[in-house]
Amino acid sequence: MSTGRPSSTAAAALDSLLSPKDPTQTPLPPRDSITGSDYNVVLEDDTRFSTIPLSEASVSSVTSSDITRGNVLARRGPQKAFDENDLDVLRVAESGQQKLHQEFVRLHNERRTEAAKDKEDSIDWDFWGAVISDYEEYAAENSEKLARAIEKGIPHALRGMMWQLMTASKDSELENTYLALLKGSSSYEKSITRDLGRTFPHHEFFTNGQGIGQENLFNVLKAYSLYDPQVGYCQGLPFVVAVLLLNMPDEQAFCLLVRLMYSYDLRGHFLPEMPKLQLRLFDRLVEELLPVLHVHFLRQGVKSSMFCSQWFLTLFSYKFPLEIVFRIYDTCLASGIESIFAFSVALLQKNEDTLLSMKFDEILIFLKQRVFERYKVSPAEQDEQARSRPEYRVDDLVQDAISLKITPFMLDAYAHEYHDLVRKREAHAIEVDNLRNANRALTVKVKELDASLAQLNAEHVDVLNQLVMARLRNEEIEEELVRYKLLYAEAMHRTEDAMSSHTRSRSSAGKSRGSGNS
Repeated sequence: MSTGRPSSTAAAALDSLLSPKDPTQTPLPPRDSITGSDYNVVLEDDTRFSTIPLSEASVSSVTSSDITRGNVLARRGPQKAFDENDLDVLRVAESGQQKLHQEFVRLHNERRTEAAKDKEDSIDWDFWGAVISDYEEYAAENSEKLARAIEKGIPHALRGMMWQLMTASKDSELENTYLALLKGSSSYEKSITRDLGRTFPHHEFFTNGQGIGQENLFNVLKAYSLYDPQVGYCQGLPFVVAVLLLNMPDEQAFCLLVRLMYSYDLRGHFLPEMPKLQLRLFDRLVEELLPVLHVHFLRQGVKSSMFCSQWFLTLFSYKFPLEIVFRIYDTCLASGIESIFAFSVALLQKNEDTLLSMKFDEILIFLKQRVFERYKVSPAEQDEQARSRPEYRVDDLVQDAISLKITPFMLDAYAHEYHDLVRKREAHAIEVDNLRNANRALTVKVKELDASLAQLNAEHVDVLNQLVMARLRNEEIEEELVRYKLLYAEAMHRTEDAMSSHTRSRSSAGKSRGSGNS
């Protein structure tokens, strides 16, 4: 074990794992992207996102000032500045560290005899004892060694303590809050109770309906539903909590759950918009790293939401063997929740040839139930005593995942791409909505014009009717006028005849008188 100061590269590798001085919890607001970037461009060696760059990942050198500024996980949330005069803060931090160290010593003493007899027990108690006794200092001075140890897997007996140290979740005040929340009543209790029997139903810790396992699971889920009303309770949470309960007591599991939800942004998995972003990032990663498989999925109509949501919401704990799940948790707590993308792509990459030969239904069944079987150890490779239960090459899976070059820059770029797409969709939706409103207004206007036209048409018909009636009356009047003219002409003719007759009569009479006189 090296006693000198490591290189800046080594110091940066586990720099983000340093336990904060103040373990108090400060909930984080939801991040704009899954990588939590505060900048438009994030470098690959940004220690805020790569908590432990495992051996395959490249780590750029950083200055001591950079280490000082970034020595606490960004996912842990804003921590209160440490004041050396604040004895209460110091006392709480030392108390949590001391409790974990005492628990390690107890386990060490209990298993020392067993370890001497059992050749399979390969726990390096000296190494892990040094890590647990002063995690922050060891992570700073021996980052590469600790990273390699986590790659190989944290010993099961120490996993619970290491998870708490890696996440700085040990918090006496939050444990007291948990105990207080248990006295309350949650509106989700019926839903939680209904799902208890579906969570690891074949595991002995949760098998008995009245056992301590299901009771602790109910308590943690109920307390968190009261602690975080916005998330409340969602299906998928029981599996995440159950994995924690298999490694630590319920009050510690609650504290670690809060840390995962707020600082590691697991909370975003259960909010409305974040799963869409995650699936979009996953689709882009598959398109970039496995283009042939991506095209095959498109042709078969397979969408990532059909299988990947289950992986992300439960952190692979729904169907995967626990030995794989624990190692995935080790890596996620070390490198960040974003590691789930690496494991997801690694599983697809490992099974690409098989998936390319399958159709829609076969693909979904395989991805949901058998995707991890490629890492299964064949019976011929197993010892006779171990053949009763399946074994998996978990080390190969972890190496496959960390060997993928999925950088924070890629995730952040895809996230910005997704947000740009969402903005365009929203702008298009607004434009369509405006057009619909304009169309609706024009439709109303057209209806009004149609009504006006109908009214004008009716009035026009009335006018035409009146015109026709007037013409008919005019014709009648004209006929009457002609008749009267004819009568007048006849009367005039008669008058002329009468006058002519009278004139003739008078002239005849005059002639007659003239003849008589002569």
